[in-house]
Amino acid sequence: MSLSVEFFFDHAGALLNAPLFGVGGIVAVVLAMGLDAWLGEPKRYHPLVGFAHWATRWQRLLCPASSQARPWLGRVAGVLALLVALAPVSIVIALLLALESLSPWLSWLAGIVVLYSCLGWHSLKAHVLAVNSALLQQDLPLARQRLSWIVSRDTDRLDAQQIAQANTETLLENSADAVFASVFWFVLAGPVGALLHRWVNTLDAMWGYKTPQWRYWGWAAARADDVMNWLPARILALLFLLAAWVRYGTQAVSRGWQGWREQAPQCVSPNGGVVMCVGACVLHVRLSDGAYYHGQWQAKPTMGCGDAATPQTLASAIQLIRAALLWGLAAWVLFAVISLAYVRLGGS
Repeated sequence: MSLSVEFFFDHAGALLNAPLFGVGGIVAVVLAMGLDAWLGEPKRYHPLVGFAHWATRWQRLLCPASSQARPWLGRVAGVLALLVALAPVSIVIALLLALESLSPWLSWLAGIVVLYSCLGWHSLKAHVLAVNSALLQQDLPLARQRLSWIVSRDTDRLDAQQIAQANTETLLENSADAVFASVFWFVLAGPVGALLHRWVNTLDAMWGYKTPQWRYWGWAAARADDVMNWLPARILALLFLLAAWVRYGTQAVSRGWQGWREQAPQCVSPNGGVVMCVGACVLHVRLSDGAYYHGQWQAKPTMGCGDAATPQTLASAIQLIRAALLWGLAAWVLFAVISLAYVRLGGS
């Protein structure tokens, strides 16, 4: 079957929306997360690395030297760069539609591969555990070096407590960015949704800084990431509260809710703040009170409660995230079953 315009509109709805109610979508997520747990990130030819190279090429062409002096020019160029960088998604859509025309099974399998390429749970755990291992061995230079691979802050002056706090902080924050949000967008909009989210998140990590170079030019990427992560971050925070209620009881839920209401609004990140504050309060630990960025100390609002996070905190944080993901999957299965039952009863 040819890839005509009519074919696109006939099949796009099924391609993008099928995962929400279908058993195939649930199985696809389970298999993709299984691949991530088994294989981890591709060591060579990672699609996200290729995308970053593509985006860097357009950054060099479209980032004007005058963007600092002319904010409007920087923002316009940033919007254009964002759109151009995301343009290859049209190729992915065309490939998925071509596979759909051959067999729905082929597009389903391709969707699993796409979601697997977007997930970073195995890699995230490996990186934070590597930092933790160096801390437990009291090898601060190695811990600082490993932490520098996964955070944007300066790490060369951090002590052991600050490293442990930053490590727990990045684990909690990236459990939304690198794991849950990609699954959320896959559920809502299929493999194209997951891919768009991961690409936007990558662009935010590259361009979304408030330094003089990026303040205006990276504005579009940062705002797009804020929009795409707004709902997933809050659903994950709710799942943290649910997991905490089951594991720790109502007192942990009360702490988490207080952190959401009182601490999260004070954070610079509208989405990361919710996840970090709720997670830290549930675990009854305190995260970083500041960090060095480009040689300058920047104070942070309070995140969490109780004693400062330690290397021993990490295992509890991983268990919390894993439990939240499982509760999220269980809720999705229940929602799908109820929805399908309602449809069948309505049609009978």
